[in-house]
Amino acid sequence: MDISPLTHPPGRPLLAELTALYASNREFFALSGDFPDPDAITAEQVAATLAEEQAAPGAEALLARDAGGRLVAVALTLARHPDPADPDPWIGLLLVDARRHRSGHGRGTALAVEERFRRAGRTAVRLAVLDNNPAGLAFWTALGYEEIARRRDRRLGRPCRVLRKPLAPTAQDSSGASGASGLPLP
Repeated sequence: MDISPLTHPPGRPLLAELTALYASNREFFALSGDFPDPDAITAEQVAATLAEEQAAPGAEALLARDAGGRLVAVALTLARHPDPADPDPWIGLLLVDARRHRSGHGRGTALAVEERFRRAGRTAVRLAVLDNNPAGLAFWTALGYEEIARRRDRRLGRPCRVLRKPLAPTAQDSSGASGASGLPLP
């Protein structure tokens, strides 16, 4: 799996790929309320959402492509939460093409994002899962994330569970070698 940062604004072909990926996740957007009509997500809405997300200091959108070069996931990350008491980076969204769910792309993308944070010297990562998203909660807890709080999200006030996962250094980290996980990262 290849993980690379999204440069903004995305060109038309990439925006079409991203829109198809977002639109494939109708069920998630129906429960999140992020788009007015989850059955009619447009390229303009996706472009505006990505621009808004990337405008935050320390924000990054990461694209995950399979071995054939097909876009399979997008991850939105934040190097620092706006709350100064929160020391950890965040995964704001991990969205896998719904036609490729249960094929390992979500796990692979999550592990690659964790490795990027680990290589940057970060010791843990956080995320929030909407209370009405049991599938999302099951996914993240299976990856070792543990609930540390319940609160409402900052943007829309939706009830969420805040999860955290320590990022233990790898054996190579302690020996000074690089490339600890073998994941192809930029």
